This record gives sequence, C-alpha cells and structure tokens, in this order.
Amino acid sequence: MRLKQLFILSITFCCFAGFYMNPLAAKQKRTTRPNIIFIFCDNLGYGDIEPFGSTLHRTPHLNRMAKEGRKFTHCYSASGVCTPSRAALMTGCYPRRISMTMTDGWVLRPVSQFGLHPQEFTVAEMMKKAGYATSIFGKWHLGDQPEFLPNAQGFDHFMGIPYSDDMTPREGTNWPDLPLMVNDQVIEAPCDRDMLAQKLTEAACEWIVDNKDEPFFLYFPQCMPGSTRTPFASEPFRGKSKNGPWGDSIEEIDWSLGEMVRTLEENGLRENTLIVWTSDNGAPRRNPVQGTNKPLAGWGYTTSEGGMRVPCIMSWPGQIAAGSVCPELCTMMDFLPTFAAMTNTPLPTERIIDGQNIEPLLFDKKASTPYEAFYYYQKFQLQAVRSGPWKLNLDITLAAQGKNGKPRKRPASLFHLVDDPFETKNVVADHPEIVARLEKLAEKARRTLGDANREGTEIRPHGIHKNPKPILKQ
Repeated sequence: MRLKQLFILSITFCCFAGFYMNPLAAKQKRTTRPNIIFIFCDNLGYGDIEPFGSTLHRTPHLNRMAKEGRKFTHCYSASGVCTPSRAALMTGCYPRRISMTMTDGWVLRPVSQFGLHPQEFTVAEMMKKAGYATSIFGKWHLGDQPEFLPNAQGFDHFMGIPYSDDMTPREGTNWPDLPLMVNDQVIEAPCDRDMLAQKLTEAACEWIVDNKDEPFFLYFPQCMPGSTRTPFASEPFRGKSKNGPWGDSIEEIDWSLGEMVRTLEENGLRENTLIVWTSDNGAPRRNPVQGTNKPLAGWGYTTSEGGMRVPCIMSWPGQIAAGSVCPELCTMMDFLPTFAAMTNTPLPTERIIDGQNIEPLLFDKKASTPYEAFYYYQKFQLQAVRSGPWKLNLDITLAAQGKNGKPRKRPASLFHLVDDPFETKNVVADHPEIVARLEKLAEKARRTLGDANREGTEIRPHGIHKNPKPILKQ
C-alpha cells in the first residue's frame, strides 16, 4: 500500500511539474483574453531609456516594467521613418506591400490626398472583431482625410494629433494650425504641444476606468520626443533632465507609463493586461546630439541598425517571465497576428500578411524567431536583408540626399549582428556562401515587394482622396 501511494504521488508530481514547465500548458492557463496597451514612442532611440543602457534619462517606470517583464533586444520597426512604420504596425505588412513607403515624400504631410487604404485590415479592426473596445491617444500619421482617420480604421475613440508635432503652418503651404482632435472634431488649434503628454495620459487613464468591465485595446502613440528640434514637455518635467528638452520629454513619457500602470492597479486590471512599450524608429541625427541608438550603428531615417532596431519591453504579470530577455528577431508587423492568436480571432485569408505570430517569444524562453529573412526598405529601395545573425547591406546606388546631394555607390557589406552590433567588422569577403544565400532571399523580396525601379507582383495600393481639405476648428 505504501509503495502504491508513493507511486501515485510521484505520478501526480510529474504531471503538475510538466504542466508548469511546458509552455503549451502555460498557454492553456491563459483562459481570459488580456487587455492590451500598446505604447509607441516617436523617434526614441535604442539607447534612450535605462533598461537599454541610458545613463542620462531617468526612467523608473520602464525599469520596473523591464524587471517585471521581458526585454526584446532584436525588435525591428519595418521602416526608419514614422508613416511607414505605423502602417506596418497597423496592418502587419511591409510598408512596401501596402504602398506606404513613399507617399508625399518620406512621410505623409498635412492635407495629403494619400493615406492608409480603407480596405486594409488594421489591428484595431481585428480587436473590434474580437469584441474589444478600441482607442487611440496620440499621433496617428496615416492620413488626415475622413476615410483615413482612426475612427474609420477601427478605433472607437480617438484623441490626439493627426500627424507629426512639427507639421505646423509653413509659407507656401495650406497646412493648418496643429489640431488636437477628439474623434472627428478639433478641440484645440493650435494645440499646446507642451501639454500633449499630460492631457493624453489623463484622458487615456479615464478611458481605462470607463472601459474596465470589458476587454480593451488602448493604442498610445506618444507624440514625443517627436520631430521638432526642441521636444516639448510640461512644466513639471521641463528643464529637469540631464539631456535638455530631449531628456525632459523622455522622462515625461516614462511618467505617462507609470500613470497608466497605476490606473490598472487601482482598478484590479494589471494582472490581466499585456503592456507593450516600443518606438517607431531610431533617434535621428541631430547637432548637437540629442537621442542615442548605442550600442547600435547609425541614426533614424536610415536602414542602419540604429535606424530600424528599437527598444521593446513587454509585461504581463504571471504570464511573461519577469526580468527576462528575448534576443530573437521580431518586428512591428508581428503584433496584429500575435494579438489575433491571443484572442482566437481569424485573420483575412484573401490577402498577404507579412507578420508572424510571436506568442512563443513572449512565453517560451527557448523559442526561436519565425523569420527566415527580414527586409530593410528605404522608400522604394531594398537596401539590406537579415537572416539569423547575418545582415547583408546590398550592393546598391543610394539616392541623392538634400538639394546638393548626388547618388552614391555603396558596395555590399556583411555583419554578424550578435557579435558586432555596431557594424564595424565587414566580413563580406570571408563568407561568400552566406552572401549568396542572402542575395537569393533579397531577390525573392524584389519579385514580390519590388525595389527601386521595379514593381512588386504582390503589392496593394494606398488610399487616395481627391480634393483633400485641411482639418480646421469649427
């Protein structure tokens, strides 16, 4: 009898141990659909926050988030500039596939005839399909005509600005005063940019409380550090950092995260809320220097690692391992299919979605990237490809930059991004077999997504609105 009892106990222990150690079993424990808060900063660099190495900016709330969650150290935007990167996040597609790599220029401008096509399936539309309340607080920048604005793209509620904070009236344009909007109405023009983070955070926290009894998706694309030479911050943060206005704005962004976490905790929501915190692209080159992408090479608005690899932290208490790090490649395109999997929501089958379901990367420390290749596009041009740890900068002619710039030939270069994140050791001559394999992957992208002077076979159009009008306060 004694032996039989011991046998039963041992079997029971093994079953329970297997349940808690098996990532698939852990997934079965997630019986309720999480609330999701997605925070998307504007032009914030890889090394601009303490969890990713900053010694200038105080980010205690991000420190706590990293301690309680997981850092993703190889997370990529799908572009080095904001309109294409936001289009990729919303649709799960390379911007080149949905014709959002180049519209008015690098990014959409006020009173543009272009925007994200209304027939694209956005992450907000997917979350609504799953039964979630949806909202956006912050910078949109995917079109400012009625059919392109957030309320027409799946969001129940919108409060924010329709494009970048630097897009204010200029000589020779019909650009209006920068509007602060609630849904389709302008409530303030010109908006007080110093107060944007405060106002939007307070409104987001109120919305969380108002929607606490149903699952919700809150998208918070922060307006800062932004695109102006002197980023904005409210009085409690202005002049308080060690890095001027850039640092002031980052420390206020950190405060904003803390306020949302506090609201979740006060309303008993934190345990069932996934928070994702990241940036749309790397910090741009400024003189004097403001942001930093260290230890990565290069600046925002480029296809360098510093331009497209971004800081990313995800936290979900009791589900994502605390204090953990994921070194596997993932991208902004992955959140739509990942959130669809989390909420058991089917995706459209009649169109290509480039992103991957990265649930295993969130919950399983041993999971590997689902990507065979990741493509770096600037405007229409394919400039680099990554597979595994290897990044091949392609042998191309770079377009002229600036009024007096000239096209520039750039020979191929190969870097091992794990051993050489600053891209200092070009080993292209040492690994011809790797170069050949990555060139083959690049050609696959050229056929389907296109390249400079080459139309892809599997791309979709952006939206066009004839006779666009400025957004004005009535």
